[in-house]
Amino acid sequence: MIAGALPFISRPASQGGFDLTPATEGLVTASLLVGAAGGAIAAGRVADWWGRRRTMLGIAVVFVAGALGCALSPNLTVIIVARVILGLAVGGASTIVPMFIGELAPASRRGQLVSRNELMIITGELVAYICNAVLGAWGDQMHAWRWMLGLAAVPAAALWIGAHFIPESPRWLVSQRRHAEAHEVLRRFRHEDPAPEVHTIEHLVTKTAAAQKNSRQHLHTPWVRRITLIGIGYGAMFQLCGVNAVLYFAPTLLMQTGLGTNAALVGTIGNGVIALASTIVGLRIVAHRDRRAMLRIGGIGIICSHVALGLAFMLPASLSRSYLILALMMVFLAFNETFTSIVFWLMMSEIFPLRVRGVGMGVAIMFQWLSNASVTQMFPVMISHLGGTTFLIFAVLNIGVLAFQLKFLPETRNRSLEQLEKQLANGQSGKEPIETGAGSASEAEVRPDSGTGTGSQGYSESRT
Repeated sequence: MIAGALPFISRPASQGGFDLTPATEGLVTASLLVGAAGGAIAAGRVADWWGRRRTMLGIAVVFVAGALGCALSPNLTVIIVARVILGLAVGGASTIVPMFIGELAPASRRGQLVSRNELMIITGELVAYICNAVLGAWGDQMHAWRWMLGLAAVPAAALWIGAHFIPESPRWLVSQRRHAEAHEVLRRFRHEDPAPEVHTIEHLVTKTAAAQKNSRQHLHTPWVRRITLIGIGYGAMFQLCGVNAVLYFAPTLLMQTGLGTNAALVGTIGNGVIALASTIVGLRIVAHRDRRAMLRIGGIGIICSHVALGLAFMLPASLSRSYLILALMMVFLAFNETFTSIVFWLMMSEIFPLRVRGVGMGVAIMFQWLSNASVTQMFPVMISHLGGTTFLIFAVLNIGVLAFQLKFLPETRNRSLEQLEKQLANGQSGKEPIETGAGSASEAEVRPDSGTGTGSQGYSESRT
């Protein structure tokens, strides 16, 4: 929603805004992401202590409070604080909601249901763009941004209501030794006797707890420390592609090319449509293509798109240039959502060894949020001072990001977590071909491609 609200918040006080500068535009936008970094880390611990269902109820309350706080803000300071609070809910929801889906879904459908969560996130972005365009065109121009940001309370309230009708996670119930309740929950959602599944969950919970005991000490093992640092670096570098800068500031960019506010808001809907369609395509491709190959295609496409955007901004101002820049934004989003974002959230769940997965993923996702906040803070300032050259800088940065990915990231498709861990422990890079066969019995349990087990659950825990 902030994408459509920014042009109105940036207006002078006489027109209902806070007279934002490029620096304060970035601050208002990035403040949510700083809160999200803390929310993503804290929510997992709270959910382990309090349960998934009650944590979701708490997140919904924080979400409503943050959204209403933004809508009713009397000044810049209050809206920044309110967006940090809102960010706590965003980060928490991005962790807990898909985690709950992964823990409740049957193994045969887990991948499908987790993927639908991804689709709903992108669908939510599209709905936000449409609401912004409608409010921008027909709403009260003095208070349009307040309605835009306040609308976020509606799905939050729906989450709070809906959470009263869902059961607790059977995995959490087993971890609390409430086996009878876990059995009853699974009985409602399974055709077969849930007793064996309860036993399996108990085994996995015990195994995971044992493997992750003293996880910080495992970081002293050279190969564990190396792959953990690679994952953290990957998380920090991911946002350098600039996707969220484009999503957050698309209307502002289009207005700088000469489009009016309403035309820019309507044009941004196209970005949402492309992001949704590209995600659907990417979810189909990722099951059949190697991760590194997808990163290579996506990286090259992103670099070329940034170069094209930078050159397009140098053209003489005209309506044709505005539409060209909008079209190039869509091309950029198509490459990012189809190839890069899909792979990132999958690999976050795949590359960390079990013994440090909780610590590694938590830190990597935190760095992803903080990197997102840094890019978001700097982007409007760079656009204001450098114009289209900003995209050429992004192109150069992404050459380095792609080189890092291809040099350090292992190939994870068609490898069980145990196979990958064995290769890395033996000093291999994880890129070598492996033999597949009967020895990979655990693969169905842990690979996201199979739609089962901890791999897809880890993917669902990470995506925001």
